[in-house]
Amino acid sequence: MSERRRLLVVGAHSADFVWRAAGAIARHTAAGGEAIVVALSYGERGESGELWKQPGQTEENVKKIRHAEAEQAATAVGARLEAFDLGDYPLEVGAEGLRRLTDLMRDFAPHVVLTHPERDPFNPDHPVAHAAVQRARLMTSGAVVASGFTTAPPSEFLVFEPHQPELCGFVPTVYVDITPVFERKVEAMSAMAAQVYLQEYYKQRAEQRGNHARKVTGDSAIRHAEAFQRLLPNVVGTL
Repeated sequence: MSERRRLLVVGAHSADFVWRAAGAIARHTAAGGEAIVVALSYGERGESGELWKQPGQTEENVKKIRHAEAEQAATAVGARLEAFDLGDYPLEVGAEGLRRLTDLMRDFAPHVVLTHPERDPFNPDHPVAHAAVQRARLMTSGAVVASGFTTAPPSEFLVFEPHQPELCGFVPTVYVDITPVFERKVEAMSAMAAQVYLQEYYKQRAEQRGNHARKVTGDSAIRHAEAFQRLLPNVVGTL
């Protein structure tokens, strides 16, 4: 029996994996793969505006709500949630957070890692998440040389689509057809009640990327897709 494929998705905030990669996660798990989604923070300060409209709201209560939402969304796409609760706006990963992320990567040994692009002029937490993931990934593999600590094979490294792709230097190189699991992405998005305003936007984005994927492949059955950018070359045996 072939080894189960493992996918690790790391977001700065608890809803990031939902908008940008829930479809790809659902396709991965539907095919028998294993997935972990990491929320470095809950986005309790900068991405929970609807919750803060409630009288007497507290930061701890917002965190509890966001955790429950993210857990429900992760379940909808067959993934396991790991919440680091490092705080947001600003997100500061620090030495302990980096160690936790590196240890998780070594233990899980993902075949593929997804996170934010390194540039985002509108969200200061996203580049911080990218830098932490990039560094943890390198420490996980130990530069593929004998090391004084446990290592894991280097993973494929991709970034998911940001909210404003053109302004973040994001150029898609991989499209994932999420048509068969689109309703699971909708279910995951519906769980994020603190950011209802993004649900219609990302339904439309999935349709737009589906249009692009149809043109690339000629497959008229593709209706919804997600876009990713590969950061490292893909090595193949033959063309």
